[in-house]
Amino acid sequence: MSDENLTDQEKQRRLKLQKLREAGVDPYPPRARRTHTNTQAIAALEGAAEDSPPVEVTVVGRLVSIRVMGKSSFAHIEDGSGRIQLYLRRDALGEETYDMFRYDLDLGDFVEATGTLFLTRTGESSVRVEQLRLLSKALRPLPVVKEKDGQVFDAFSDKEQRYRQRYVDLAVNPEVRELFRTRARIVSAVRRFLDERGFVEVETPVLQPIYGGAAARPFTTYHNQLKQKLYLRISDELYLKRLIAGGFERVYEIGRDFRNEGVSFKHNPEFTQIEFYAAYADYNDVMALTEEMVAYAAQEALGTTKLVRNGYMIDLSPPWRRIRLRDAIREHTGIDYEEHRDAESLYKAIVEMGGTPERKSNWGKLIDPTLINYVEEKLIQPTFLYDYPLEVSPLAKKKPDEPNVVERFEFFIGGLEMGNAFSEINDPIDQRERFLASSQALEAGDEEAHPLDEDYVTALSYGMPPTGGFGMGIDRLTMLLTGKESLREVILFPHLRTKD
Repeated sequence: MSDENLTDQEKQRRLKLQKLREAGVDPYPPRARRTHTNTQAIAALEGAAEDSPPVEVTVVGRLVSIRVMGKSSFAHIEDGSGRIQLYLRRDALGEETYDMFRYDLDLGDFVEATGTLFLTRTGESSVRVEQLRLLSKALRPLPVVKEKDGQVFDAFSDKEQRYRQRYVDLAVNPEVRELFRTRARIVSAVRRFLDERGFVEVETPVLQPIYGGAAARPFTTYHNQLKQKLYLRISDELYLKRLIAGGFERVYEIGRDFRNEGVSFKHNPEFTQIEFYAAYADYNDVMALTEEMVAYAAQEALGTTKLVRNGYMIDLSPPWRRIRLRDAIREHTGIDYEEHRDAESLYKAIVEMGGTPERKSNWGKLIDPTLINYVEEKLIQPTFLYDYPLEVSPLAKKKPDEPNVVERFEFFIGGLEMGNAFSEINDPIDQRERFLASSQALEAGDEEAHPLDEDYVTALSYGMPPTGGFGMGIDRLTMLLTGKESLREVILFPHLRTKD
């Protein structure tokens, strides 16, 4: 930023920076010393006996309040654990250091303070500072939360600004930092749940020569040396199932997937997904694992399996409701799609119901997502919709007694689709035929259809046991458990349109 674009405050801070350097103070020293986090220091004081000698500590953090009172001052610093008060006196620090604090330091600067712990007359744990060192000079002031007539005005509450400058959002809004700590606890809980049940965590390619595993448009890139077109993965599925064919019985991956699709409150082109695959299991087994895992994650991250969303109390405790997709759609729309076996007939039925389907949609897409969208918002309590039409599920195993139906489920909580699972195809001939049908749809203009993956078919031809598979967005799970209405709230750096 050029000097002419600086605010008055920023100009003043740069002058202070220059003054500090001229005085021989390094405003950005290479390392800090810390003996206690702020919460550890407070705990040490609380645990000290009355007749014990003073506890000496060195604490660090960002200056978040300063109150100068002549020859003595108070300040608060904040580190990753919390806040602690500093008590600074001219006669203890020396005139030079005290004047540096008084005249050259600002809110937002990082400092290191060494001294002894004590309790103020108001009962606040504090450090009687004997040494003070600047760790980092902040050249921009943080937004300040202001209060007037009992109302709080946050200078950094604009959502788009918060997303674009998440570092500022985190610095001034401790509840946002806590949200992302909760997200970390959710991921840890999911990982722990699977580890304890014999799953092996693996890593599969993000750059793939053939994309697959989901109905989505991929991002395309190019490897210069190999002279090869590559795709950012849209799913981990086909590589994870190669591992099942190779002899692993239980595998999972928590990783980034990428889909070149629209952005909304529940979609981001880059997202974190958990996928797991279990040999000798089917979609019924996966249902049981799913409801256990989600309830476990909630209990571990929140301390409860109950949450409130949009005014509804939701209980994640198993067992969850199970209902066939056909029955759920008929219940909420009055349409039985098996009575409308072609796209034209089903399209007309949806229009007569008052719906506005896309005219070019094929029969399968009129069911998923069109008809399912009418059902989704009604599914507040955890619900499995199961047994999907073959036409919308190219990777799921057919039901033995219903050749036009596959063993697939999606689950919904709080009116949101949360995940997808199948009994996986392990018949290489059937899989190849479905890939061929899907690739024909791709050639005909369906950008979300699967291309033919011959190598995956080859893997199946060596044999893969009956397998149950599962996929769920971590972002969406976090949004649900934290009560947020948009994925952008639970993604540290969500994708946004570039500013002009």
